[in-house]
Amino acid sequence: MPSDSAPSITSARLAPKREIFGWAMFDFANQGYTLLIITVIYGDLFTRVIVGDAPDYRLGNLLWSLALAVSYLMVVVANPVCGAMMDYACQRKRYLFFSYLLTVVATVLLYFVEPGWLIPAMLLIIVSNFAYALGEGFIASFLPDLGPRKSLGWISGLGWGLGYIGGLIATAFTLYFLGDVTAENYATIRWVGPFAGVFFLLAAIPTFIWLRERGTKQALPEGQNLFSAGIQRLQTTWREMHYFRDLRSLLISIFFSMAGIYIIISFSFIYGSQVIGWDEEVRVLMFVIVQITAAIGAIGFGYIQSHIGARTTYIITLLLWLVAILAIWQTPSLTAAMHQWLGVSWQAQYVFLFAGVLSGLSLGSSQSAGRALVGILTPQGKSAEFFGFWGMSAKLAAVFGILGLGLIQWVFGLADAILFCLALFVMAIMTLLPVNEKRGEQAADDWEHRDAAE
Repeated sequence: MPSDSAPSITSARLAPKREIFGWAMFDFANQGYTLLIITVIYGDLFTRVIVGDAPDYRLGNLLWSLALAVSYLMVVVANPVCGAMMDYACQRKRYLFFSYLLTVVATVLLYFVEPGWLIPAMLLIIVSNFAYALGEGFIASFLPDLGPRKSLGWISGLGWGLGYIGGLIATAFTLYFLGDVTAENYATIRWVGPFAGVFFLLAAIPTFIWLRERGTKQALPEGQNLFSAGIQRLQTTWREMHYFRDLRSLLISIFFSMAGIYIIISFSFIYGSQVIGWDEEVRVLMFVIVQITAAIGAIGFGYIQSHIGARTTYIITLLLWLVAILAIWQTPSLTAAMHQWLGVSWQAQYVFLFAGVLSGLSLGSSQSAGRALVGILTPQGKSAEFFGFWGMSAKLAAVFGILGLGLIQWVFGLADAILFCLALFVMAIMTLLPVNEKRGEQAADDWEHRDAAE
């Protein structure tokens, strides 16, 4: 039964500003890991220096895909179980803290990896990304506690917007002081691991000071431990999933969209290096553009969501992704067309920046809108568990998307393999169409009332 300390979502007041800020600061902190380790620096370092199978780096790309896929597959198994256990024991902050510390330690240890040390590098990426991805689901489970449904869009957008600002600060500092991703600069660039870990460690402190743990710890049934009780809770929820058909359809849509997003996150800078052949200054400029536009997209669409609804906002962001993927794929053709029709002699790397603007706007807004929509359709008392399903869907998508792209590029090359993303976002839109936001909200309310009556 819901406690007085955990009011119903439909009647919740806005949480104190410092608590919302503390929650959003975890996004600020963990985005440094995503960008420095997964997207901008370490992924490139792994493929071109640690593995170093020039000229096409297909083995490096494949091993990078495998390491990320294994870590996400571990999250698929662990996230729903941990979510059920957290709801049962009212220990979300404790689980969040453990995932945070494990991410920090494993990331710092990347410093000790040498070129050619494929297994140690892959193991540390698997552990650090597993812990980071678990924490991403754990922090999201606090979102429904922070305000009424109509406010979740801008709160989620604020978190994601701050995240991209944090990533911009962390990565700009790293690129300026650590230099290029080259074998010659390895003694300096290897410090990216310790810097990312310490940045996460310090920036997330406000989260653990100000974020409140809401809910009531439930007594364990006789003869059961927390793990078995969590499994039993999951089984019950699975049997009752027909009550939440709109949430179920949403999670399927998120599966397809996140498969495409994780491909972009994991391979966009690899794509720029290997396919577009950009210079270092363009690489830095692309990073800045994506971070700024992603923050604008997350905050701007979060505000829009409160006026036009979460589902409509989410569909718009997915359509924006279709345009962005086409721009990425057609960058060489767009460059040639501009030269032929407009007489503009730009290099492909500068035209690629236009795709970066579209991708940034899509990246921040779609993730924020999807997370907020899950919060809207989630009943009070099951937030960690249902966001565990959200994390499971997203990370299973990562396994599917990253492995799929890794195998397709192994056969066809990275340039044409990007079309796989286009198909994924089309499927995301198609599976989202049956979702009815109002009906989903009513299902969450009905479950809360039934649970209170019991």
